[in-house]
Amino acid sequence: MSELNEPQLKAVNTLEGPMLIIAGAGSGKTRVITHRISRMLSRGIPQSAILALTFSNKAAREMESRIREIAGKNLKSLERSRLTISTFHAFGVKILREEIEVLGYRKNFSIYDSTDRMELIKESLRECRLYGEKTDLKKMEALFSNVKIGRQKFEDMALEAAYNEYQKSLKVYNALDFDDLLVLPIKLFEKHPEILEKYRRRFRYILVDEFQDTSLIQYELLRLLADPKGGKSNVCVVGDDDQSIYSWRGANYKNLLLFEKDFPNALQIKLEQNYRSTTTILEAANGLISHNTSRKDKNLWSGEGEGRPIELYFPQNENAEAAFIASVIKKLRFAEKRGYCDFGVLVRTNKQFDCIEEAFLAENIPYRVSGGTSFFDRKEIRDILSYLRIIANHDDDVNLLRIINTPRRGIGKASIQAAAALAKKNHLSLYNSFSRMKNAKQAALGQELFHPDSFESDKNTKTGIEEFIELIQESRDSFFGEGRLSVKVRKLIDRIDYWSYLVSEHSKDEKKARWKFANIEYLVKMIEDWETDGDNFDTGLYAYLNRISLITRNDGEDDGEKAKLNLMTIHAAKGLEFPVVFIAGAEDGIIPHERSISEAEDGDGSLPIEEERRLFYVAITRAREKLYITSCQKRLSRYRQQSEGEGERQASPFLSEIPPQLIECRQDGSDESAEKSAEENAEEDEVFFSRMKERFN
Repeated sequence: MSELNEPQLKAVNTLEGPMLIIAGAGSGKTRVITHRISRMLSRGIPQSAILALTFSNKAAREMESRIREIAGKNLKSLERSRLTISTFHAFGVKILREEIEVLGYRKNFSIYDSTDRMELIKESLRECRLYGEKTDLKKMEALFSNVKIGRQKFEDMALEAAYNEYQKSLKVYNALDFDDLLVLPIKLFEKHPEILEKYRRRFRYILVDEFQDTSLIQYELLRLLADPKGGKSNVCVVGDDDQSIYSWRGANYKNLLLFEKDFPNALQIKLEQNYRSTTTILEAANGLISHNTSRKDKNLWSGEGEGRPIELYFPQNENAEAAFIASVIKKLRFAEKRGYCDFGVLVRTNKQFDCIEEAFLAENIPYRVSGGTSFFDRKEIRDILSYLRIIANHDDDVNLLRIINTPRRGIGKASIQAAAALAKKNHLSLYNSFSRMKNAKQAALGQELFHPDSFESDKNTKTGIEEFIELIQESRDSFFGEGRLSVKVRKLIDRIDYWSYLVSEHSKDEKKARWKFANIEYLVKMIEDWETDGDNFDTGLYAYLNRISLITRNDGEDDGEKAKLNLMTIHAAKGLEFPVVFIAGAEDGIIPHERSISEAEDGDGSLPIEEERRLFYVAITRAREKLYITSCQKRLSRYRQQSEGEGERQASPFLSEIPPQLIECRQDGSDESAEKSAEENAEEDEVFFSRMKERFN
């Protein structure tokens, strides 16, 4: 408790009555929540009377772990299961498992995921004769979801009929979709007040973390449980409207205002002391977010010292941007004895990952991707890499299964099962089993393998197996012969006709097929750049695959020397912090994103441009000590040829909202800047080599 400042201490010790805690970035809100629960336990409040709601299973586990650490015997002496720390949806499941029978469902209900849900929507549309080849099921899923949670109404009576059919089918199948986990508990409480009263008596102390991210329907569930009219509401919500960045999934930062309206006597506490960032970083964040009109007034301050200026760079293009980020990381790692886990590289969109990943590979920087799909995890890239891995090692069963029928060769499941049985019986790899199939004639082995019950079509199966084995054998001869690796990879892609495969897989969306094939072209270019690098003495297939595996593998290491750098979207970075942060692509059209410029007001009345500003605010406040921002002068498209002058970018308008005295601009072309940069580089190099001497004795 001695670690808490005055506002935090007040929030922890005031346990009765409603409370609204406005917690700025890095102000210790999780510390307050965990200490508050610990204080409840120490004052004899039963564990079973406490309900803590948060927004992810990971956050719930972390909160429980921290409470255990603080509460000690007060928690350990009680049954673990009686402390309810949960997500909203998991709490909804808990209620429904106990009470759903009064709504006409059975307790053993199923919960449909997105795939199940879209299949049922398709079935309902067909039932109403509304399904066709051009039906966008994802759009229908979003519409049905918005209608269910009250964000939208049907304008088409036919679609409303399909929705009713969908709802009817869910009940017949005794199934719930994700939205039902919130909608049905509310329905249950409204129709059966005696059940609501039971839960009010059970959960007499309610806490909600990240309150600005609650949706209207989540707030309604909270409001029913907290009973604002009862006069004894012990509900505490903690949030920061400046960090509300999830409107696209229903979050409504104006729930803070609704809470004040429903609980007019709520004690309001502001946490404004930041324990994370330097004064420079906080003043930059304050200057930026002050341009939003609808927000709770607060002014973060720090006791961490002034810190270094924010460094703003204007690289020529995204390749120069990625190279700059990688080089600074390498230099700081040695000069300041930092681990890779000390760095966070934040981007607005998944499309920005590719060049940065390529630069990290070139510099042998291990990294993990969060909030999006790594370039090397995209299906089309994994397919081509699987071919290369089978060519390098044909006994790799995992990668063989990935590509044996990609593109399709008529080798069905029964064929693969027969090959797997043969492999197990004779201690072979799947590749060797298929090789035996290929060579089998009328011998007993052939009769065993090509039995009609084992294969969908003998002729098609034999042809497919023969083609695949010949492809791998001939490719091995080619890949381990003379010639450049990138040329061989391109020939392999042409030979398997992967483009036609993409077109057939995405017949309704050729643009998507072209985008995926452009990714493959980019992979070939990456290989070409790697093998033409004069520093690479081994440019063979094994060397390339080892390089990819070592950099991108998930080895679970967490210590400073071995842990990976964090490459993530800004959305994924929320709640995290890093000593050194890079914000890449601070350009108009990216931050703020072009969609936010073209959209009108959101459904909740908030301006998209203000949410984009909040997103940039979140990015800035992830940094503890150093912040680098890059804004490219030109961003090239690798999907098509560009004419001269095309691709030129303008800096993000948000940059002008940061007080200029906090920023140092670099690489702007001026002699003064170049001279200053050279002097600072000389000083940094001296420190760098000093560290190197020390490290290697």
